[in-house]
Amino acid sequence: MGKNDDLQRKLEEAYARFSKGQKKLADFIRKDYDKAAFLTAARMGEEVGVSESTVVRFAMALGYDGYPGFQKALGELVRMKLNSIQRMEVTYGRISQGEILATVLQSDIDKIKMTLGVMDHEIFELAVETILAARKVYVIGIRSCAPLASFLAFYLNPICENVTLVNTNSASEIFEQLIRVDERDVIIGISFPRYSMRTLKALEFGSNRKAKVITLTDSIHSPMTLYSSCNLIARSDMASIVDSLVAPLSVINALVVALCMKKQDEVIETLETLEDIWEEYQVYSKDELNMLGDKMELKKPLESGEEADE
Repeated sequence: MGKNDDLQRKLEEAYARFSKGQKKLADFIRKDYDKAAFLTAARMGEEVGVSESTVVRFAMALGYDGYPGFQKALGELVRMKLNSIQRMEVTYGRISQGEILATVLQSDIDKIKMTLGVMDHEIFELAVETILAARKVYVIGIRSCAPLASFLAFYLNPICENVTLVNTNSASEIFEQLIRVDERDVIIGISFPRYSMRTLKALEFGSNRKAKVITLTDSIHSPMTLYSSCNLIARSDMASIVDSLVAPLSVINALVVALCMKKQDEVIETLETLEDIWEEYQVYSKDELNMLGDKMELKKPLESGEEADE
């Protein structure tokens, strides 16, 4: 029997004799085990509404020497609770093939609506102002969140003067890139369950050096909020084989648009300069597709001495 099975068994067997506070802890762990694994004993107590000593006694009642041993077992539970195939079976096992498209798209629509309902507009504006005031903007996202980080960094580049998409191939590379971060800078960390410890450590590193920290995550209970006072919350509810990141992407889109509106003149000037550069160096001239009526035409570079069409 694996350690994760052992913890689940212990919770089930001991539940009946738990005190009221311990039952609250057991319920929280069974429901939000992926978040609980990142919390200190004190923070878990705050989340559930019990004292830190109650959390420690709870761990010992389950047979662990103390909270660290219990937290390690929680980590195993996060890694092994449900694999991708099991998640797919749980979520989509009863859906016919013909209903999949409508079901998945409707689910994503619902997540965007829920995100709109929980988004704090003052926090959103704070994020915009924080990014605009920063000397340098660092963006970090790992695994399924890496495309979100890349997308955000791509669109921040024409808006902000100094943007770094943090390379996340290894923990050492992350800290090497953040070595000069200070109070003039901002770090934007993107993480959804399963949460990334490397992202969390990067945010801790930035926070310790007085940098501003912005998170894009799924809940105020997310461990990513430990080092941030500016938390953008987007619903993901990842229960299937594919991580649903539609709502987080919508929040990123809104963030980019808000930033563009704040720096409209500068952004227009930057884009005009880029257009001139692209034209001068024929960046797109060999692979740009134009629609002419019902036909598609590959735009070719102008020959020497040839004039462009009016």
